[in-house]
Amino acid sequence: MPLRAADSCPCGRHNARRQPLTWAACCGRYVDDWTLPAPDAESLMRSRYSAFVAERADYLLATWAEPQRPAALDFDPGARWLGLEVRSHQATGAEQAEVEFVARWRVAGRAVRLHERSRFVRRADAAGVLRWWYVDGDQY
Repeated sequence: MPLRAADSCPCGRHNARRQPLTWAACCGRYVDDWTLPAPDAESLMRSRYSAFVAERADYLLATWAEPQRPAALDFDPGARWLGLEVRSHQATGAEQAEVEFVARWRVAGRAVRLHERSRFVRRADAAGVLRWWYVDGDQY
């Protein structure tokens, strides 16, 4: 599902006045412009959720740390994304962090819920730019 700049960001972030941020002001700036790295692990996790909603396998694969990165990704046809709840985020080292979240969606009339504590690492990419990378996660 392509997202337009003025659409509400799927990750659910709000501004100080509790108004939803737009795609362009939130996750879209990272997903649509790979030159701008997410500033922290939570922002990367939120942008990855939004990339699942937008079916942007290119971004998901590009932000997945090697050697854990799969060769390809498949999306559930007809999935309707219902929301993201970030439960916690914390640094676990100088260049490591964890984000606990619950993502919900519906596919073929069935509700699906993913509760995961994801691990992230911060290191330079091939061009020397420091970026956060998704490593893996524990599902509950």
